[in-house]
Amino acid sequence: MSSRRRKPDWLKMRPPSGQRFAEIKSTLREHDLHTVCEEANCPNLGECWSGSDGPGSGPGTATFMLMGDRCSRGCNFCDVETGGMDPLDEDEPANVADAVAEIGLDYVVLTSVDRDDLPDGGSRHFAETIREIKRRDPEIMVEVLIPDFGGDETAVRRIIDAEPDVIAHNVETVERLQWPVRDRRAGYEQTLDVLEQVDRESDIHTKTSIMLGLGEYDHEVYRTLRDLRNVGVDIVTLGQYLQPSRSHLDVFEYVHPDAFETWRRVAEEELDFLYCASGPMVRSSYKAGELFVEALSREGTSVEAARAEARAASD
Repeated sequence: MSSRRRKPDWLKMRPPSGQRFAEIKSTLREHDLHTVCEEANCPNLGECWSGSDGPGSGPGTATFMLMGDRCSRGCNFCDVETGGMDPLDEDEPANVADAVAEIGLDYVVLTSVDRDDLPDGGSRHFAETIREIKRRDPEIMVEVLIPDFGGDETAVRRIIDAEPDVIAHNVETVERLQWPVRDRRAGYEQTLDVLEQVDRESDIHTKTSIMLGLGEYDHEVYRTLRDLRNVGVDIVTLGQYLQPSRSHLDVFEYVHPDAFETWRRVAEEELDFLYCASGPMVRSSYKAGELFVEALSREGTSVEAARAEARAASD
């Protein structure tokens, strides 16, 4: 279907603004850091950076994008530039940790571009950034949204060994649509394998995200959710695919908010996910800290207990 179709009212958003937004942006530029919030034109950038007063949400959430702003893969839904990757910045782990402290976050999300050009896929750099943040303050909760590292179990294990609080890896869409949505080097089974390894080798919570509106059928979404739960995924988010530019995949359908609410109930009440954030504007890192802390409370684990465990692990 045409990408020129008019967006429904529920997808209208306000441009980011405000003092907090300006402060965070200034801090990121000072440390020469990238965020996926900016690079992927996230629709929630202003809301997340401005923060909220909810428990565990901190003074705002920014998702730091490691290892540059250019990716070795070319997924047809993503606005991050492909090719021409720079060498790794050895100071980046420390710079990210400094920025986290300066901004005052208590829940941090880290992600990265794919770096298939590196022998370890960048997993050592990723792990060192986690450790730098935890070294400065073990009570900071860290969520990481990792690549598949080409299915290399050793690379995934490096992330596990760095002991983040949540490890996410996005399946993005149903199995039938993996191509043309994702780069051919990605894949449904490879994603399930990464998530299953984390569940098998650790007690770290696992998370993934699905885009709707790409032409998937309801039974395919249900099967995807079931497959994810079967490999031990704890948290899932569902959001509307929005076309970043006319060179990207067209939007097949604008899914109604009621349908997203139905999928939330299916995920939480029938399939027993720890929580499911589901809505047209939801993205993988949307209110990540706030929702995770709320879910821990429902599970009977306080954020103080989780942080005490993190302190003990660092000793």
